[in-house]
Amino acid sequence: MPIRIYKKTSAGRRNASVNTHAEVTKFTPENALLAPRPKSGGRNHHGKVTARGIGGGVKKMYRLIDFKRKDRDGVVGKVVGIEYDPNRSCHIALIEYTDGERRYIIAPLGAKDGQIIECSTTGPVEPNPGNCMLLAHIPTGLDVHCVELVPGKGAQICRSAGTYAKLTNKEGQFATLVMPSGEVRLVPVTCRATVGQVGNPDHRLRELGKAGLTRLMGRRPKTRGIAKSHHAHPLGGGSGRSKGNRPPCGPTGVHAKGGNTRDRRKHSGKLIIRRRVSKRYGQKK
Repeated sequence: MPIRIYKKTSAGRRNASVNTHAEVTKFTPENALLAPRPKSGGRNHHGKVTARGIGGGVKKMYRLIDFKRKDRDGVVGKVVGIEYDPNRSCHIALIEYTDGERRYIIAPLGAKDGQIIECSTTGPVEPNPGNCMLLAHIPTGLDVHCVELVPGKGAQICRSAGTYAKLTNKEGQFATLVMPSGEVRLVPVTCRATVGQVGNPDHRLRELGKAGLTRLMGRRPKTRGIAKSHHAHPLGGGSGRSKGNRPPCGPTGVHAKGGNTRDRRKHSGKLIIRRRVSKRYGQKK
């Protein structure tokens, strides 16, 4: 089983589990595809904390992921190994192309060593998991991930573990995608997408079990706004039990649960057929 539940030997182990990463076959990263990832502690160039709850964490090297794959058209690649990436929830696959170039891509579900990977912009290729092509060339009804929103910009959506979008229709210049959130959206058919579902779908089943593991992930504790002073948070002040008759929000007053978060000035809103619905409050995002 990918998820192993610990025995209840202590309070920290009682509700904890671990992902065994059964899909991983390569345990050392490719040195040429590593880059340093400095820590900011949530502070800007003035030293001012602009993002709360960030600090500490284990040192990590960033893995350079090829989200565009544009210069790999017509070059056949082979999966060398599936690796664990500490910077993202999904696994990554190391691809070695026939010209000797090696690249990292998001590992699709079911990817194995020796699997052939193809990319194409000019025409369709076999719709196998991991193959990348234009939405115009992907048969309707298939699951896709690493989808572009702007042609040539690179994959932007459906990149985390276990996610995928359903390609339901293609008409004219746009393709209809059903997002993991339930939102139905139009995407230009000239955008690229990768066939299949992202691997490591059991990532969501893991329970950390104790605060120490959260600190190793670089997350510091946060004080509830209702427990702060009136000048430190919109919900602060008073006896500490009243919310001041206003909805939950952050320190700057932005609604935290159920509020609108999409920028109304962006034109992308015109391409949304049906917005996603908040499961908790039933409000549209």
